[in-house]
Amino acid sequence: MTVDVDVKKAEELERQFDAEMRFRPLLPPATWVVAALLFALSCFHYYTAGFGLLREQTHRGIHMAFVLGLIFLVFAADRRHVDAPAAASWWKPGGVPLYDWALLLAAAVASLYLPAIFEDIAFRVGNPLPMDVAMGTALTLVVLEATRRTMGWPLVIISLGFIAYAFLGPWMPGILVHPGTTWSQLMDHLYLTSQGIYGIPIGVVATYVFHFVLFGVVAMRIGLGRLFLALAMAVAGRFAGGPAKVAIFGSALFGMISGSSVANAVTVGSLTIPMMKRLGYRPHFAAGVEATASTGGQITPPVMGAAAFLMVEYLSLPYQTIIIAAIVPAFLHFFGVFVQVHFEAKRVGLRGLQPHEMPDWKAVLRADWVTLIPLAGLLWKLFDGSTPYLAAFWGITLCLVIGLARPAIAAVHAGGGAVAAALRAAFMDLVDAFVMGAKYALAVGAAAAAIGIIIGVVTLTGTALKFATIIVGVANDGASLLQGFLPTDRASLVLLFTLVMTALVCILMGCGVPTTATYIIMVTVAAPAMGLLGVAPLVTHFFVFYYGVLADVTPPVAVAAYAAASMAGADPFRTGNTAFRLALAKALVPFVFVFSPSLLLVLPGFSWGEFLFTLAGCMIGITFLGAAFSRYMLMPLAPWECWLLGIAALPTIAPGVPSTLVGIAMAVPVLARRVMAWRAQQATATA
Repeated sequence: MTVDVDVKKAEELERQFDAEMRFRPLLPPATWVVAALLFALSCFHYYTAGFGLLREQTHRGIHMAFVLGLIFLVFAADRRHVDAPAAASWWKPGGVPLYDWALLLAAAVASLYLPAIFEDIAFRVGNPLPMDVAMGTALTLVVLEATRRTMGWPLVIISLGFIAYAFLGPWMPGILVHPGTTWSQLMDHLYLTSQGIYGIPIGVVATYVFHFVLFGVVAMRIGLGRLFLALAMAVAGRFAGGPAKVAIFGSALFGMISGSSVANAVTVGSLTIPMMKRLGYRPHFAAGVEATASTGGQITPPVMGAAAFLMVEYLSLPYQTIIIAAIVPAFLHFFGVFVQVHFEAKRVGLRGLQPHEMPDWKAVLRADWVTLIPLAGLLWKLFDGSTPYLAAFWGITLCLVIGLARPAIAAVHAGGGAVAAALRAAFMDLVDAFVMGAKYALAVGAAAAAIGIIIGVVTLTGTALKFATIIVGVANDGASLLQGFLPTDRASLVLLFTLVMTALVCILMGCGVPTTATYIIMVTVAAPAMGLLGVAPLVTHFFVFYYGVLADVTPPVAVAAYAAASMAGADPFRTGNTAFRLALAKALVPFVFVFSPSLLLVLPGFSWGEFLFTLAGCMIGITFLGAAFSRYMLMPLAPWECWLLGIAALPTIAPGVPSTLVGIAMAVPVLARRVMAWRAQQATATA
């Protein structure tokens, strides 16, 4: 059997299931204009990553001019009817209405105006000219419309809510009151300073995120995804429920280069979901496994999701530190999914793949080992002290070299007569990869600009500390109610309530807002509260990041789960519930590393003893929880055994010797009963 990733098919599936990829069909000349602009955008970032970034405001302004302008060509105003290109006419050249061409021009002018006046900006901050206010207004409106087209209404509504709060401050209740502002003052802060639209989020997208998105697309084109899937099948395919375990390992490996939940689901799922169904997995479970494993792409080093790069800027830490801190939590996420998949396979009696159903991994490795070179080069540059964008530059460069050299060498070995044709085809494929890489980065660029509006209002009104005070106050009230019932100190109870509230808000917000937006908003609002309680900044950011990622498998808006459900022919809502259940390990692990930061490996005061004990407790607790949800451990479990194991999992996962021992002691009756029943069954089978 061969493993072949159909890149074009995967891209079609992404466009079908991910709203951020639902592009408008175009006709010439719009097709040529858009392709040229997208290719130019990728080339701009590729060149500046390798040969030096431009001045900050200029670099961000050029990036926004391209991204926001292209959004009005690539995404239709009404996205319900984009199955076929609109007929071209005098007012729709290339199928794009004239008002969208006008919005492209407005986006470009408003984005580039600030870099053009940069030399005078120091004299205008706090006292903007009427033209500054007009350009700021235009850019704000353009950003909101671009965000609506790429992300939908939720993030736009949140942004408008914060803008309204900026004006309604004098009439707000209690601690939320502030002096208010004028439109001129608001535009001055959002447009002319680095704390608004041109702030950290758009800077991170323009200097980090774009490059790694481009690297992932180009690496897929040269065959790295195909190699990862073949290795995953070789490692996990032969075991019970093999295709589901292939989905886990494949998504973990593929997630290393994609950083996208939907991209993982449609690429790996196109191979694993049909195999899972063929072996007997129910459609909603097969889709849920793939969706949950695919969300791991955003938390799996080295690429991870866009939010990981934002941590670099917010925390002023090297990206290498973020990568190392993410290793163990990512492992625990995939371990939690693996445990439930294994128990489900055993309970239902599902077999693994037969040798003829699996690829010859040695042959695949011989053929595609060279595709590992760009990833190795990327990692080497990341850990030798280079900036992330320089590491991405070398990774992309190696992809380009291999992408051109392999077809040429193959043509020479085939007789040498078709070398020019092979090079031409390979070159056009890489050009298309540059076009698609830029296309994939448009939505996150719009979201980053919109989040700049939110952050600008928060910094202008001083709201962050007010929200922190409210959160800590509510947590104190909750701790007072339960202090007499729980055997723990008040400070731990207050922290636990704060974490629970933060997690719930992240999950609720994640129902309609992408991971990156959820992360930034919650860091702005919740991080100060956790900081007041003594939680380390890195731990705070990881906590919010992990709960933001859960959005992709959290009903009612679970994009990865819905993509997988459509591929499996399963009920989307049931698939989302199954995926969320499978992801519960990811939901519990952040609580663990808040109370036991050693799990992140890189914080001061790291202790191997604490780390190993906490890791062992987590794995035991996740195993108990997986058994409870799967209703199986060695043999099928009775309902009361499932409840007992589920309850026992919580103290086992909680850091600390006493709590871990209490959890294990609670599970002993179930474990002893299952072991004895299993031995009796084995003895009967032998006799």
